[in-house]
Amino acid sequence: MKKINTILWITIYIKFLISSLPAQVVTSEESDLDQLEDRIIDSTYIAEYETFQGKPKVLHAEPLFIDLIRDLGARKGEAEWNVGLGLFNKKNYDEILFFVEYEWAVIDRLGLEIEIPVNFFSPHLGANPNERPQNQIESIKLAAQWTFYVNTHTATSLALGYLNETFFSPLNTLKRRVFAENKYNPFLIAAKRWGNNWHSLVYAGPQIFHSFNGLPSHSQIEWNSNVHYMLPGTRNFIGLEVNKYLTRNDFFAVFRPQMRLQIKDNFLIGIVTGIPISYTYQNLSTFFRIIWEPSHI
Repeated sequence: MKKINTILWITIYIKFLISSLPAQVVTSEESDLDQLEDRIIDSTYIAEYETFQGKPKVLHAEPLFIDLIRDLGARKGEAEWNVGLGLFNKKNYDEILFFVEYEWAVIDRLGLEIEIPVNFFSPHLGANPNERPQNQIESIKLAAQWTFYVNTHTATSLALGYLNETFFSPLNTLKRRVFAENKYNPFLIAAKRWGNNWHSLVYAGPQIFHSFNGLPSHSQIEWNSNVHYMLPGTRNFIGLEVNKYLTRNDFFAVFRPQMRLQIKDNFLIGIVTGIPISYTYQNLSTFFRIIWEPSHI
């Protein structure tokens, strides 16, 4: 009797495997077809993006927090408006950052940018209100970026850039001196797309701060690493941006998971979360970026 039961169960199990085999084959075929369709959509989209008009350019995922001056390999006439809002939980106060940014390509592969950031501060409950900075226009940012190398076969781009940021003095000292400090920031960008969907980018350079109030100058190295996955046939992506700052006596980094959503061909929204490696300077943060491209291809 035990042998009969054993044979019966083995027979039932084998029948189950045989009956499920066609479904598995169909599922595998459907999966292969889906992957093939994604590759075709990606290849078509990338080919249209990279060879539409003007000089060739490579499709790269652009980080959302420390963004580029213009697309790598930008073509003459391309432009972009950005409006951003950041919420930062600092040690003794909360900071709200609002900015408006305009960037455009004056000639092929040369982009310019102007940005005006405004800061608002709110002290934490129980903290000394005098420890927070004053609400004000923070600075004027002017930048340029030249993509000197574009290779569509290896999906690689290299660019040099320079950002100059002039900081306003606090409002209570504005009559004596309009500007308090200037930041000089040359940088190098190296980007590569791996296949159709994975993107990597490095943005690095020194930042030199020169005070107009007689204080000693100081400097730091900024090194931003980025990895993104762009969804097939779209400009939507998810990824990670890591902002790192190195001084002579300190190191600070913030991990910024992020996602970008394409609402229309020329209208996108970016959402970023900031997670510092230590809470010495700031806690968690949130950042939003609205992107509109009036001359998008």
